[in-house]
Amino acid sequence: MERRVLLAVFLSFLVLYIYQALVGPPPGERTGPGPSPSPAAPTTSTELPPPPPVAADALAAPGAAVPAAGDPGGVAADPVVADTEAREIVVESDWFRAVFANRGAELLSWQLADYLEEGQPVDLVPRDLPPGEPAPFALAFEDEQLTRLAGDALYRPSAGRVRLGDRTETLTFDYEDAGGLRIRKTFRFDPSSSPYLITLVVEAALGDEALNPALRWGPALGGGEHTTAGFAFRQGPRGVVYGRLLEDGVIAELEVTRPAASDVAAQPTYQGQMAFVGVDNHYFLAAALPGVQEATVRYRAVPLPPRTVDGEPRELMAFDLRLAGGPGGLPFYLGPKDFDILEAADLALPRAIEFGFLSWLVVPLHRSLSWVHAGVGNWGLSIIILTILINIVIFPLRHKSVVSMRKMQELQPEMKAIQERYKHLKASDPDKQKMNQEVMALYRDRGVNPASGCLPMLATMPILFAFYRLLTMAIEIRGAPFLLWIEDLSVHDPLYITPLVMGASMVLQQRLSPAQVDAMQQRMMMLMPVVFTFMFLWAPSGLVLYWLTSNVLGIGQQVITNRVIGPPKVRTVRPPAERRVRNPRRDKGGRKAAAAGQESAR
Repeated sequence: MERRVLLAVFLSFLVLYIYQALVGPPPGERTGPGPSPSPAAPTTSTELPPPPPVAADALAAPGAAVPAAGDPGGVAADPVVADTEAREIVVESDWFRAVFANRGAELLSWQLADYLEEGQPVDLVPRDLPPGEPAPFALAFEDEQLTRLAGDALYRPSAGRVRLGDRTETLTFDYEDAGGLRIRKTFRFDPSSSPYLITLVVEAALGDEALNPALRWGPALGGGEHTTAGFAFRQGPRGVVYGRLLEDGVIAELEVTRPAASDVAAQPTYQGQMAFVGVDNHYFLAAALPGVQEATVRYRAVPLPPRTVDGEPRELMAFDLRLAGGPGGLPFYLGPKDFDILEAADLALPRAIEFGFLSWLVVPLHRSLSWVHAGVGNWGLSIIILTILINIVIFPLRHKSVVSMRKMQELQPEMKAIQERYKHLKASDPDKQKMNQEVMALYRDRGVNPASGCLPMLATMPILFAFYRLLTMAIEIRGAPFLLWIEDLSVHDPLYITPLVMGASMVLQQRLSPAQVDAMQQRMMMLMPVVFTFMFLWAPSGLVLYWLTSNVLGIGQQVITNRVIGPPKVRTVRPPAERRVRNPRRDKGGRKAAAAGQESAR
């Protein structure tokens, strides 16, 4: 029975490997309790306008007059408040380096100082995009001509360079023309609240009429394309919508919706109250936090040419966002999916990390791992220490399982004798049921519960899968070195040493475990180390380190338990001939033969 549970663990892990390596989560996978946010039907009042195409030759030259919005004659409207030439404004801090363009007052680059990709800081704004694709923080009006004007205008910045310290800083872009169009974009940075939060305030008017433009976020998300998490799939870029409703004055949280390219082709628009909405990938997130405002978001898949490195196709996700009350004081998060950083920015943001259905267990494990790391300063050592602590907690369960397996081993000769007596019977023979009755009677007489070895092992399975999910999703492990040749715990061992040692430890653990009668089960159990070793060759080093440490501790516990309970007791089994199953025909023939023999002897 215990071997069958181990086999079930192996098959479960194999299914998890195939699912995540080849299939990945189904499109639009939702996590968390409750119903999914209901997509809104398009309406004339809140429906976002389709993204207007912007040709490269349609952009006006710097400083040139641009046709006024809504003017069919194309009468030039001279800029009143604007910059004289195109230039870039840099905003720097200890955590990121942002580059804004005064043309359109849009974001050109957002590089994260603490996260590298191919030796360079990760840039969440992708480059080499198709012509005409909008940049982050572009504006979309109902009038297409007005949209083109707002995107091509040269805004006057309040500073040429901003260096962020401990206090709040603002960067303002102003534009006004003779046609009455006035636009002001204010970006507010507050490092004290969160290093990756930026708050945008948009004020737009045409004459005396206030305008409510939609915010456009072009193709996203850059960064993390060349980073692998072992055989775990690389998430995204995908849309991410975390909805919530206000019911009787109380916020009722809904679940996270992750629309992929196939989903947005059929349903591009989502509407409602959203805690956050944007685009994420495996390790990074770009999202707006509308709060309790009614918001409408429209997604759009953007296919890109394959990468020149490996020829892998690319597909990014763009979105437009409109708020019912206008984009006044709208926070944006642009940064890593680090649990603590996300939680400090907004309590809802940690939901962007897709820990799966075991998030109730993954989150405490993540907090424990971070707590250990705060003391030792090395993520590899933290994994080892946390694995030791976990094995201390589950030591009684493992001990009980080993004791039960030992008792089952002691019963094997008697169980084999029972099976030998009934092996000549077919499975459909009613007398075959007597074998099961004798086996259960043997369990009862010896005080053995066959399930007592299974349940403790099943109780440890959630911890195993939760740890697996944690190590494949946590950005803290990305790029974190361990010792010697292991320079990144989120990728596989470059020398394949730890997977091979892990496989050897599994073989040793199998040999120390009590043997079983069934030859097929024995062969399957000896095959498991080979299959696991092959799978873990490309697994994250952190996950292999956890499994190896757990195996070593299991071997130590097996040795200690074997010494405590002593060697298995050998029981003498009576020959099966003394307890043959009676066959009426055979017995009748035997009696006739015996009588004939006695008669001939006379």
